Amino acid sequence: MFRRRESVPFSFVAESDRFRSNVTPPPRERATVSQLASRSLVGLTVVGGLVGALILGLPALSPAQSASHAEQTEAVHGH
Repeated sequence: MFRRRESVPFSFVAESDRFRSNVTPPPRERATVSQLASRSLVGLTVVGGLVGALILGLPALSPAQSASHAEQTEAVHGH
C-alpha cells in the first residue's frame, strides 16, 4: 500500500554542497535620485529624533539635580 522511498546514494548528498547554479540572478536596479533623497531624509529624521530625545532626556536622568531638588522640597516644607 505504502511505497518505500528509495535511498539516496551518499555521494550524491555529499556533492550537493558543491553544486553551483548556472542561472545568474537579474541585475539590481539602480536607485533613482528621488529614492536616494527620500532614504537620506528618513535617515536624518530618525537620527535627529534620537539626538533630540537624548538632549531632552539627559537633564531628567542626572542624579545631582534630582538630589538637590529633593533637598529644596524638604526645606520648603520645613521637615
